[in-house]
Amino acid sequence: MTPVESCRTKEGRLEIEADVVVVGSGAGGAVIACELAEAGHKVVVLEEGPFVPALEHGQMRPSESLRHVWRGGAFTVAFGLGDTPHINVTMGRVVGGSSTVTGGVCFRVPGQVLSTWQRERGMTHLTESALEPYYASVEEAVHVETVPVNMRSKSTEHFVRGAEARGLVMKPIARNTDGCNGCGRCNFGCPHVAKMSVDVTYLPRAAAKGARIFADCLVERVIMKGDRAVGVEGRMANGKYGKPKDAFVVRAKRVVLSAGAAYTPLLLRRSGITGVSNQTGKNVTVHPGFRMIARFSDEVRGWAGAMQSAYTDSLEHEGITLMGLFVPPAVLAATMPGQGPELLRRAGTVKNLAIFGGIIHDEGGGRVWPGFGREPILTYRMAKHDRALIPRVIREMGEAFFAAGAKEVFTPILGAPGMDADAFRAFPFEDVKSRDIECSSQHPLGSCRMGMTPEHSVVDTVGKVWDTRELYVADGSMVPTSLGVNPQLAIMTLATRVAWHLRETPYLS
Repeated sequence: MTPVESCRTKEGRLEIEADVVVVGSGAGGAVIACELAEAGHKVVVLEEGPFVPALEHGQMRPSESLRHVWRGGAFTVAFGLGDTPHINVTMGRVVGGSSTVTGGVCFRVPGQVLSTWQRERGMTHLTESALEPYYASVEEAVHVETVPVNMRSKSTEHFVRGAEARGLVMKPIARNTDGCNGCGRCNFGCPHVAKMSVDVTYLPRAAAKGARIFADCLVERVIMKGDRAVGVEGRMANGKYGKPKDAFVVRAKRVVLSAGAAYTPLLLRRSGITGVSNQTGKNVTVHPGFRMIARFSDEVRGWAGAMQSAYTDSLEHEGITLMGLFVPPAVLAATMPGQGPELLRRAGTVKNLAIFGGIIHDEGGGRVWPGFGREPILTYRMAKHDRALIPRVIREMGEAFFAAGAKEVFTPILGAPGMDADAFRAFPFEDVKSRDIECSSQHPLGSCRMGMTPEHSVVDTVGKVWDTRELYVADGSMVPTSLGVNPQLAIMTLATRVAWHLRETPYLS
């Protein structure tokens, strides 16, 4: 188990010295900490959330996981502007960050996305071959493997059959797992610790080489000496009920921000670091996601099998990726329409339900604003083209399920009843108001995007914040555009690239 120091038990002011202080322990921060600690650097990792051991997390009920591991109980919202749905944006708040609450899906940066970075952003050096060593390092560290067909749930099998009948090419998903037995609850902690999230891979390696990992430690500001970062300061969650109380300061030769797309830009702004581009906190992409539930006459028991095992990029030319998923039966039952006896009747059919999801490869109309307290305010305005894709995603998923023999589907339209095939095809999805569309995201990116010039980006392509010294970013906020696929592997790969650059870069004297 990773040795972690909880700041809840500490008293009085805390002062620490380090070579590198890493703010955030998720996919980016854990990689930075591990790579630099193994290179002999004295590393301190600061995590705002608590430490929940992986085995303990895996034994929690979903409601407990939401309360103890997810940020804001998974109720963070990006408020839709204009003709845009409100978007539920979920993130982890725990040692290990959001990697502990993902389904483990691992995609490399798609070729067409790399081409966009090269052609439109001038990052011609970010080629597939140039990134290969970083991909290989991460994929070995977190044991990326392809989900075998025999581990697909019946829910996924139904969708695959219907989608293939409609001409879509279904492909197996790769995930960071080792010993997965397909219990189907990856987002809420693996009972067998088979998901190789960073709390069971990179962070133990970092600790083994001397990195100190602190939980319950709220960083509030980067300490700057002129244009040079010399540490961070904040408060420990050692007050009553875990409220921030006593101050701490970490003085370091180098600062790496890995607090995620929602928090890294806030830290920069609170530290007076905005840059000439004025892009900090802007350009947020989220991959707006939509689910489709289908009822079959036979028992599906969709929780029996890998939670995510198949996808299709056959519609990527339109900006759509369809992705397998499932949620715990209790959560699924609670999403059924109706109330009272009607809801109970619907919930009783949970064993007959299948579910699949679709995400949009969005253009990026999100923004992170300072809130009244610690939490940010997120807003999002969908591009007109992206907004027009919502009915397309819904119709494609519904038709796939009907092609597989579904009797009824439950669409992501708030208040809509279950629909048979005729009702579904007659429903005016194009006329539904945005506020009536259920939308979610697990992939906020781009709020401190990297680029080639300080006039158009927040950091350079090795994560250094423009016009500063010894201040770096390594998390999803640096990803310059939407990816169209789950970003975990891409974030870890870019963080590895930053880390390998830093381990060879002398500190300023």
